[in-house]
Amino acid sequence: MSVQNLSQEGLYNLTVDLQEQIQGLETWKTYTNDNMDQSFLLTMGIIIYLMQGGFALLEAGSVRSKNTTNILIKNLLDSFVSGIFYWLIGYAFAYGSGNSFIGYDNFAHDGLKNTDYATWFFQYCFAATAATIVSGAVAERCEFVAYLVYSSMITGFIYPVVSHWAWSSDGWLGKGFEHTSGTTITYRDFAGSGAVHTLSGVAAFVGAAVMGPRIGRFDKETKRPEDIKGHSVPLAALGGFILIFGFLAFNGASQGSISGENDGAIVSIAIKNTVMAGSGGAFTTMFMNRLKLFGDAKWSFGITLNGCLSGMVSICSSCNEVETYSALATGIIGGVAYMIVTWLMLNKLHVDDPLDACAVHFGGGVWGVIALAFFSNEVGIFYHWNADSGLQLAWQLVGLLTIIVWTAVLSFIMFYILKKFDLLRVPFILEMKGLDIPKHGEPAYPTEAYGHGWGERGDALHTMVKQSVQSSSTTLVSADLSTPRIQRSKLALDSHKDIPRHKAEQPKFYLDVNKEHIDNAEKNGVVLRQDLPGQRSNENTKF
Repeated sequence: MSVQNLSQEGLYNLTVDLQEQIQGLETWKTYTNDNMDQSFLLTMGIIIYLMQGGFALLEAGSVRSKNTTNILIKNLLDSFVSGIFYWLIGYAFAYGSGNSFIGYDNFAHDGLKNTDYATWFFQYCFAATAATIVSGAVAERCEFVAYLVYSSMITGFIYPVVSHWAWSSDGWLGKGFEHTSGTTITYRDFAGSGAVHTLSGVAAFVGAAVMGPRIGRFDKETKRPEDIKGHSVPLAALGGFILIFGFLAFNGASQGSISGENDGAIVSIAIKNTVMAGSGGAFTTMFMNRLKLFGDAKWSFGITLNGCLSGMVSICSSCNEVETYSALATGIIGGVAYMIVTWLMLNKLHVDDPLDACAVHFGGGVWGVIALAFFSNEVGIFYHWNADSGLQLAWQLVGLLTIIVWTAVLSFIMFYILKKFDLLRVPFILEMKGLDIPKHGEPAYPTEAYGHGWGERGDALHTMVKQSVQSSSTTLVSADLSTPRIQRSKLALDSHKDIPRHKAEQPKFYLDVNKEHIDNAEKNGVVLRQDLPGQRSNENTKF
């Protein structure tokens, strides 16, 4: 064989060997990128999951000590309810193959590849967050069964359908439409100001409105809100810091990958803008609370924390495509939105939301969806004063209104049915004494520390009831709560015209209740009896 033939054969073999090595490198690059992206989603998802603990501590600190265990177990169960229903149907409705309205593939992970489980876990953490937000708005008075129902409904159907519209490749909002200029106008919501937070805020508002306020939250005649303080600022503070920590992952990880070109830069921009928006919201609400119109002229920790969270909610939609100063401005206006919604709910709508969940997530979320159409570098009105930017604002509003209507209608039907079947709200006497002991048998603190009638010494319950009493009402019942178990009797719903009016003749105190409270008390075998001056018998007397 000639030297020329040997050289040609060697060159051919070398070429084949190089091609095999290049193919091997391409394969290595592919699975390495896949592994990097899956690790990124899993790591950030675990951080987002920690927000469940943040919500639990924030809510526990913001409610009274008698309901601490109740709020903790509800937040704990969010993970499990969401896990089951998002596995069974939620993920399929959201990201399974389907039509422009809903997905209908991959039920119970059927047909899902092993490499897709990281995506499922990440999206599951978002779904669990959407359900947890609602629990704060109905705290201290929600029946346990009602919680299980609305949590499963939100994570299994209401939220997945909206996320399909916004984020699935088949969803009608995400697809958008093509303008005559050739530009495709799509709904832009990077981390869920609309799809997660506005949805949760609407559900929280409907739940709180249908359920009604906590006993003593509003004056019966003037409708003026009365303070019901939480029992632990340190717990609320720790929960707030955990939520801020989780928010950085919540927004940054919405890029969905870390292996592509500029992925790292986009994640960094999103996190940077989240910090700036939260800062703007915190300072805005802190100073607004100093104004008599909006606050109590104090430097409030709770208001400052909620302002920060509202700012972070408002930047979710656009955190990947705005400048730093735009993120700061978005957060500032998000803080203003929070203060306005809070004021409206308390002073005009008289809806009791112990955690201000609606104000934070609905107020911040609505503004966040709209803010993108103004501040976005790519499509914003302030940067591209043209027809396309105007259409972007219009499409953002279409998406926003659709999410609000969808969530409001389904939430109202769900909560109203629960109310009609007497499954929505706890009985009156349990709400007064607290839910930890009768519902769970696990007081969060020593029984003597409760002061709500469950075996403690002294007149703590007596004093608490007195503080909730209003001076005038159409239905008045005098209560003797000196013993742990109140005697059973029959309450009359007659007019109180025969009640003595002279100060010296007044009963010990009058407990202001309505017919719903009385019905609930009777159904649970608990009835209050009157104790008028000079009357010491155990017999019950009609008013």
